[in-house]
Amino acid sequence: MLDPKQDPEISTCLWFDDQAEPAARLYCSLFDDAEITNISYKGRDPAAGAFMVAFTLIGQKYWGLNGGPHCKLSPAASISVTVDTQAEVDRLWAALLSGGGVESRCGWLTDPFGLSWQIIPRALPRLLTADRSGRVMQAMMGMVKLDIAALEAAARG
Repeated sequence: MLDPKQDPEISTCLWFDDQAEPAARLYCSLFDDAEITNISYKGRDPAAGAFMVAFTLIGQKYWGLNGGPHCKLSPAASISVTVDTQAEVDRLWAALLSGGGVESRCGWLTDPFGLSWQIIPRALPRLLTADRSGRVMQAMMGMVKLDIAALEAAARG
């Protein structure tokens, strides 16, 4: 039972085969407000490698678990990042694909560690208003990485 004197905390646990620490280091390198907060080693021996890596990304708490090969990350769960500019879309897109990531469609990609991401321009919800949503949606469905200028052009008709 929860201690009534403490508020519960929610965090996301990401299961990796054995790449939790390099994944956390990549993810923390992408955002100004990000840090690794704890690394628990197998048998308390750093030479044995990390077992759990706690990190935060823009205030969100995550755990990376080196749990072995029996569970795999899938696109059924993804991290969605909303950004203001095309330069931010491009920067995150390139960094998350570097080293073996795979592009998908509509702003989705899978990074080299198997984690799925959505890189979404903040303009998208505004552009998907009722009177122009069909044109914007059609343009978006044909994209891999989202292109703000092309989405705005579709909204204008």
